[in-house]
Amino acid sequence: MRAVGIVVLIVTALLGTAYALGRSLVPDRPASDVTTSGQHYADQPPTDDPDRPTPGDDRSTGPAVAGQDGGASPSGTPTKTDGPYGTQTTSGTSQVALTFDDGPDPQYTPQVLALLREHHVRATFCVVGENAQSHPDLVRAIVADGHTLCNHSWNHDVTLGQQSPETIRADLLRTSEAIRAAVPNAPIAYYRQPGGAWTGSVVSVARELGMTPLHWTVDPADWETPGADRIAGMVLTNVEPGSVVLLHDAGGDRQGTVDALYEILPALTSRFKVAALPNGAT
Repeated sequence: MRAVGIVVLIVTALLGTAYALGRSLVPDRPASDVTTSGQHYADQPPTDDPDRPTPGDDRSTGPAVAGQDGGASPSGTPTKTDGPYGTQTTSGTSQVALTFDDGPDPQYTPQVLALLREHHVRATFCVVGENAQSHPDLVRAIVADGHTLCNHSWNHDVTLGQQSPETIRADLLRTSEAIRAAVPNAPIAYYRQPGGAWTGSVVSVARELGMTPLHWTVDPADWETPGADRIAGMVLTNVEPGSVVLLHDAGGDRQGTVDALYEILPALTSRFKVAALPNGAT
């Protein structure tokens, strides 16, 4: 009897141990009730990559080629060429350069020209070919006021740099021909890639055609139409000697940019020499 009792005790102890072990392997609540902390990236709305170019967005995704000083502007002045793929990013002097992209536009370009004239400022206009073809009178007005011309592709194709060199060359030549149809003898000293989406091919072709690939130093993102105060504040806060400032006189509602010039121009001219980039003309 004693032996039977001992066996019963042992079996009971083993059963108890097995039950406890089983309970430890079972969660206290169903798995469907378990919550976790942290980010659920797949559930978040998509956000724009600030470095990805989009139509109207003149920012670059190309890798910067840093430390390549010693390039030259059309005037022969040494310039800073540490932009994407060795593009020019500064005026090469202490002067500040205002640049206006995507025009000409019959609503906004005349307003920009009038304000520049009022403040005795010359700028650089990066002209889209199809707009130059549609508004040759405005191209002539730009040149008549002493501003510098820049080729900005035929129809603002952000992906142009990804095309073959032959396609890029044809686009740039077509744009320059449209500009020169309005102003036959005006030099076109610069090329600016739409979206700032530079590639080695588009830089090489621009140089082969005698144009300096032109990037920028200050981008107030006026293409996002943030309002005149925001545009002016971004420019005046970030500009420094030698800055190339990116602005737009076409490509959308640019009244905010025009209105910002009422603040930008007097403030800049009180602090810096503001001038067009040299066009190489003698």
